[in-house]
Parts: sequence; C-alpha cells; structure tokens
Amino acid sequence: MTTLRIGLAQCKQTPDFDANAKTIFRWLDEAAEQQVQILCFPETQTVGYRVDVTATDAPVPVEQLHDLHRRVAERCGQLGIACILGTEMPAEDDPHHGQPYNSAVIISGKGKMLGAHHKSKLTPLDAVAYAAPDDDHNPFTFDLLGVKVGVVICFEGFRFPQMVRRCVAEGAQIVFQPQNNTTRPNAWKIPIHHAMIVTRAAENTIWFASCNCCHVPHQNCRSMIVAPNGRIHAHADLRVEQLVVADVDTDLATRAMFNYDIDGCAAVLFADSVLPEEYTDAHRKQ
Repeated sequence: MTTLRIGLAQCKQTPDFDANAKTIFRWLDEAAEQQVQILCFPETQTVGYRVDVTATDAPVPVEQLHDLHRRVAERCGQLGIACILGTEMPAEDDPHHGQPYNSAVIISGKGKMLGAHHKSKLTPLDAVAYAAPDDDHNPFTFDLLGVKVGVVICFEGFRFPQMVRRCVAEGAQIVFQPQNNTTRPNAWKIPIHHAMIVTRAAENTIWFASCNCCHVPHQNCRSMIVAPNGRIHAHADLRVEQLVVADVDTDLATRAMFNYDIDGCAAVLFADSVLPEEYTDAHRKQ
C-alpha cells in the first residue's frame, strides 16, 4: 500500500492580491499541521478569477506573481509540503499587457517549481480574459512524491474527458482539478458537476481531487476527493471555508477501466461477488 495524505483548500478568493497571498500561506500552514503531503488550491487563487472576482482587464501583476510563486515555493520547502497552486501566468510576448494564461503551478515538497499547466479549454467567459496555450507544449502530468499526478483546470476536467484521459495515458494515478464555480446563481449545476467529478474517477479507475473556492452565496460545486471505484472519499460543505484532508491509497488507482484490463475491471465492478471463472472462458472466446 502506498498512502498519500492530500488536501483541498476550499478557501475564499478576492480581487485583492495581498489578501489572497495571506490566505495561501495560512492554508499551507494549516495543511502542514495536519501532515498533508500535497495541497491543492482553487483556480486562480493568487489573483482572483477574471470572471466576476477580478476585473477582466485588470493589469497583470507580473512582478508580484513572480515574487509570490517564489515565496510559496520557499514555504513549501520549509514545510515539506507539495502544492498545486491556482494562479495566472503572464504572456511570453507581452507580459504586462497581453492576455495571461489561467494556470496551475506545481511545486514539490522540497520547494522546487516543477512547471505549470495552462488551462486550454476555455469557457466563453474565460476566453474574454485568458489566452489558450499550445497543448503540444503544455504539461499535464508531474512527478510528486513518487506518484504521477495529473492536473486539469475546471472546465477541462468537467466537460472534456479526453483531457483527463491524457493525464491517465501519461501514467497519472491522481488527477487534481483546481476549479472556480461560481459567483452566479446556477445551483442546478451542483449535481451535474458532482456527477462529472465522480465519472472522471470511475471511468479511469484513478483518484480525482477537485478543489473549488468558497463562494458566498453561490457555490455550484463542492470540493471533493473521489476514489478509483467512483465512491466519494471526502468532500467539503458548500459555502464554507474548509480544508478537506484524506489519506489515499495510490495502489487502488490501477487505471483498469482506462486500460480495459478485464481482471482489474472485474475487481472494481464485482468485488468478491463474482469469481474469475465465471467470465474468463467467455472472454477468451471473444
């Protein structure tokens, strides 16, 4: 058994950069107290989501972002905690005035920045504020604590199963989904979002960990950790700040459904209620 303790920081987010920074460090410290090994923050936690939280055309805080990413990495190294930090990254060709990327920075427990994943499937409102990356040069998986970890951001993971499958094809056993849902009254989406999170885990036989912001009065998805068999392993309440902490057994993330491994699929589908001899011969005839 390989057990990891992961955490989801369902925290508040504002258009105030300094307030967001304080929130990030506070939750890093709290996660470390609970011996979390990998902590995930919501989408764009550093600057505020440029859909309703921060102004779409607000200046990109290039120097502040660079400094904050450096300080968060340093703190991760001090605490010995890895981090998936929802943020934005300035455009390469015009950092101060170009559209930024909606990104997640991945930091190791030794304080090393391993890279950044950029959101490539943009909602219609995302596209007003953010640039879409070239996915051929957009990393989806990273090695953390000896485990291959995938990252998809919000819309990518909900509506585009192929994005999660790309992570799994690259060996991911846990996929993290920083998200930001939402400041608008669309509560009818709550069961739909929850169903899609469960499906991403179950259809790939992986752990799926989705971290939303604490939005009041409208939060249209819980932060959730779903096991490879599709069962909800841990979740936050809606509209409250909450650190979701869970121990996950990565050995259970067999990727059996993704690989269509018959014995692995049977173990997930039937547990001990079906014996291998009941299906093995029939399968061999196909």
